[in-house]
Amino acid sequence: IETIEISFMTMKIYSLSILYALMMPLLLFSSVRIQAQVLGCTDPLANNYNPNATQNDGSCLYASASVMATVTIDLSSSLSESSGLSDWNDCLWTHNDNSDIRLYCLDTLNASIMGEYPLVGLSNIDWEELSQDVDYFYIGDFGNNQNGNRTDLKIHKISKASLISGTTEIETINFSYSNQVNFLPTGLNNTNFDCEAMIVSSDSIYLFTKQWLDNQTSIYVLPKEAGSYTARFRESANVGGLITGSTYLEDKNLVVLCGYSSLLQPFVYLLYDFQGDQFFGGNKRKLGLNLPFHQVEGIAGQNGLKYYITNERFSQPPVMTIPQALHTLDLSAYLGYYLQHLNSGYPENEMAAPFTVYPNLTGDKVFIVCESRMIGKDYRLLSTSGKSLTRGKIRNEFTKLSLRSFPAGMYILTIYGSKMEFFKIIKV
Repeated sequence: IETIEISFMTMKIYSLSILYALMMPLLLFSSVRIQAQVLGCTDPLANNYNPNATQNDGSCLYASASVMATVTIDLSSSLSESSGLSDWNDCLWTHNDNSDIRLYCLDTLNASIMGEYPLVGLSNIDWEELSQDVDYFYIGDFGNNQNGNRTDLKIHKISKASLISGTTEIETINFSYSNQVNFLPTGLNNTNFDCEAMIVSSDSIYLFTKQWLDNQTSIYVLPKEAGSYTARFRESANVGGLITGSTYLEDKNLVVLCGYSSLLQPFVYLLYDFQGDQFFGGNKRKLGLNLPFHQVEGIAGQNGLKYYITNERFSQPPVMTIPQALHTLDLSAYLGYYLQHLNSGYPENEMAAPFTVYPNLTGDKVFIVCESRMIGKDYRLLSTSGKSLTRGKIRNEFTKLSLRSFPAGMYILTIYGSKMEFFKIIKV
C-alpha cells in the first residue's frame, strides 16, 4: 500500500511539471503582451496621431489655429495694470503690478469690482502673478525686467480665510534662481531671469520664466512653505514668446499659459496629458489670440474649457490705445475631447446615452441617434485645428450628417446636450 501511495504522488508531481512546462511560454507571452507599450502621439486632434499608441510620448504636432474671445469687457480704470488672475469663490481675483497693495474681487459676468482687500504691511515692487491652492493665495513679487538683477524675489502666501475675515495672515517665501550667477545690471527687457507666471500644486510651487533673450520659458521648483530657498531649475521649452500668466488644473494634468510676442501678438500655450509634474512631457499646443497689440497678463481657468484673460492698458500715441479689459475664451474645441476622455485613454466612439454616432470610420455620411428629449440640440463639425466647418440642429431621433463636401481626414463632431459630447470621425 505504501508503494502505491508513493507512485501516485510521483505521478501527480510529474503531471504538474508537464503542465507547468506547457503553460510557462503562454504565461511569459501574455506577460510580454500586457507590459508592451507603444509610444507615440495619442491625441486625435494632432497631425501625427498614432491610433496604435498606448502611451503619449509628447511628440504630437498640431496645425496652426487661433481663438477669438467670446466676450470682452473693459476693466475699471483702477485696474489699468491688472497682472495676475485667479478664479475663486464665484469671483475673479486680480491685482496691479505697480505700487498698489490691494487684491480686487471682480464679478465674473460684468467685471465690476465687488470688493477691495488691502494687504497691509506688504509693498508691491513688481507683483506679476496670482495663484492659489485650496487654502491660500500666492502673489508673485518677482517681476525682474528692469535690470535682471533683483536679489529680493519673493512670493507672498495669504490665507484665504483670513483675507475674507479681515485679519489677513501673510507669510513670505524668498528665493533666488539656482543657475543665476551674474547680477550685473542688464538694462530694460534684457534678461532670462524675469518671471510673470506661477502655478501651485499640492506640494510645490512652479515658476515659468519670461525670457526676453531667447523667447523660451524655464520651469523652476520651490517649496510652498515660508522660508528662503534656491529655486531649482527643471527644464526649458521653446514657446516662441514671452510667458506672462498661467493656470493649473492639477487633477486634469492641464496647464494653460498666456503670453505675447515681441510685436504684442498674444497667445495661449496648452500643456496637457503629461505625467505628474512633467509639464513639458505631454502635448504642447500654441493657439494665437485674435487680440492684436494686447498685452495679456493674467489667466484663470474654469472647468478646463472656459478661461478668463486680462490685458493691461497699452498706449502708443498717436497710433493706438488699447484699454485694460477682461476677455472670455472657449477652448472646448481644443481641450474638450481630451477632458472628456481623460480617464479612458482616447477610446473610439464609446459614448453613453443620450447620443450615439456611427460609423466613426465612414465615407460620405454619419448618423446621429438620440433620445427624443435631445431633439433640437445643436451640433457642430470641427476640423482638427478647431475650425468650425458646419453646424445644425438635431431634427429627429435619427439624423444624417453629410460629409460629401469635405475631404478625407479626421473630424470632431460636438453635440450640445446636458453637457458637450465629442465624437471622433474619420472620413476615408
